[in-house]
Amino acid sequence: MSAAAAPSKAFRAVQVGCGNMSKRWIKNALSREDVEIVALVDINPAAAEAMAAEYNLTCARFTNLEEAIRSTNANLVMDVTIPEVHKSVVLTATALGCDVLGEKPMAASMKDAADMKAFVAEHNQSYAVMQNRRYTKQIREARGLIEQGVIGQPGFIKADFFLGPHFGGFRDAMDNPLILDMAIHTFDQARFLLKADPVSVYCHEFNPPHSWYRGNASAICIFELSDGSVFSYNGSWCAEGASTSWESAWRIMGSKGTLIWDGTNTPYAEVLPAELVTGAHRNECLRVEPTAEWTGREGHDGCFDEMFASLIEGRKAETDCSDNLNSMAMVFGAIESAKRGEKVLISSVM
Repeated sequence: MSAAAAPSKAFRAVQVGCGNMSKRWIKNALSREDVEIVALVDINPAAAEAMAAEYNLTCARFTNLEEAIRSTNANLVMDVTIPEVHKSVVLTATALGCDVLGEKPMAASMKDAADMKAFVAEHNQSYAVMQNRRYTKQIREARGLIEQGVIGQPGFIKADFFLGPHFGGFRDAMDNPLILDMAIHTFDQARFLLKADPVSVYCHEFNPPHSWYRGNASAICIFELSDGSVFSYNGSWCAEGASTSWESAWRIMGSKGTLIWDGTNTPYAEVLPAELVTGAHRNECLRVEPTAEWTGREGHDGCFDEMFASLIEGRKAETDCSDNLNSMAMVFGAIESAKRGEKVLISSVM
């Protein structure tokens, strides 16, 4: 009697883009029992061959995504290409009946992002975007303090981001390397923390004389948000020394106190006591530690878990393209404001 055939896995995945970042995606896919990588796609055949060899993959290799999907009967595409290619990948995959999980940023322009969202909805498919910096224990704890009303109604949120990475490659040649490739994370985190969306932005974007980037690697942004608060972002990707965390350094001021998170350690709040001292020039605040625990995985793995869970459960992911469009609007609103030298309404960008 012959052995029974192994059951087909739920996700037959095509990996598009075989650069260094794709390794995170391949490792996660290989760790899951419900995912089979059925094809690798890269315009450079040698890159796909090298990736297959590194991970002992016997799947087919292609230079054309449409051919890969049709040849393998794939139902999922994992997009780890450069931003300028995301629209082509998503539209091709969606038109052929595949759901898409993709790296940030969603697109290289706001129009492309809006077109992608509309096309995915029209074809009744799913497209979720990697926003791994929502998935850390500390940011979940910080959001818990805000949701519990510990600091009252937030009114002013500030994030500082200062690092000096020497990547080389496409980032060094981008027009807006900080805002488009990195600040999207911080902007998305601000939306996540406050559960608010952008209303307007004023941005001054610039490139210091010592910068090794071709495009603007530094920026100051002021966002008005839908909850009435103001979000201030100060950042540079050519800042040598005294680095902040990759998660930024945060201060969130509310009606009852202030939340502090340095991006690395556990966040905490300093709040007014329940009974204020009458006539006191300055009341001494009390320190409050977070109580909401995050039991999920962190970083990329946490976001992967959420994106796959959304497909299995037939719902939108927390980082679905329809939500991510608001974070993209912050990015392109800031870029537009910097070009015009004036405040820009986010509705005009959307």
